[in-house]
Amino acid sequence: MSKADMLAGKVVVVTGAGGGIGRDIALAMAREGARVVVNDIGASVTGEGVDAGPTQAVVNEIRAAGGEAVASTDSVSQALSAQHIISAALGSFGRIDCVVNNAGILRDRFFHKMGDDEWDAVIKVHLYGAYHVSRAAAPHFKAQESGNYIHMTSTSGLIGNFGQANYSAAKLGVVALSKSIALDMLKFNVRSNCIAPFAWSRMIGAIPTDTPAEQARVDRIKQMTPAKIAPLAVCLASEAGRDANGQIFAVRNNEIFLISQPRPIRSVHRSEGWTPQAVASHALPALKASFFALDFSGDVFSWDPI
Repeated sequence: MSKADMLAGKVVVVTGAGGGIGRDIALAMAREGARVVVNDIGASVTGEGVDAGPTQAVVNEIRAAGGEAVASTDSVSQALSAQHIISAALGSFGRIDCVVNNAGILRDRFFHKMGDDEWDAVIKVHLYGAYHVSRAAAPHFKAQESGNYIHMTSTSGLIGNFGQANYSAAKLGVVALSKSIALDMLKFNVRSNCIAPFAWSRMIGAIPTDTPAEQARVDRIKQMTPAKIAPLAVCLASEAGRDANGQIFAVRNNEIFLISQPRPIRSVHRSEGWTPQAVASHALPALKASFFALDFSGDVFSWDPI
């Protein structure tokens, strides 16, 4: 398979593609021969407002380079509008082969100050959005016995970060959603994987920088451009990525990581069973050496991007 036709004949939906990571993924998919539905409502980083301009600009850029694309400004956060996104692919190109769930917003707040509206808004776009668009595509993937999901997760959920309980919960939920899709739809030749991207974008620009550690983390992220995420996404969308299913990847500048998934690491048992006192005197002390540190994403990815 040559580079030029890696996605020839495939139709890809990219949500949140009006800018940042989504834009670069949409452009890269088109360069590899895919026909692309560029979806974005054109809202602010926090989810307010609507603007079709950025979405149409990406479509125009793809068409100017000789590719095929259509714009969709439907929201991912509601089932009916998510169905319209998939219908845009079917109506324009006759099929759907890949969904890239990239749309997102931020409403950062320390947990003890977080409001219900901030929680709901972020969960709606990230977790409900990934579900609604994926669910809308699922019957078509099942019928054609092929399909591909690529979901954006985050080390804020996989590891941890300040002031992002809503975002972290949603992004870790997306990981579980992806794994469930991979298991449930394996028999239909449908794949589902996650990417945790490190890239400077409008959304990352809203991360708090109130402490020196937070500022240092953001300074490192600024070195990484959204275009660095696209090659992995394109490969996963292609037949060349067929061996990857139910996996979690991370991309940080020129580095690609495979992220671990929860598995038992140590156990203790008592033949007579446990009492609360025995847990305190035996189980917790025995397991303590294997406890995980209360790390932030920046603690784990502490070296400068390569």
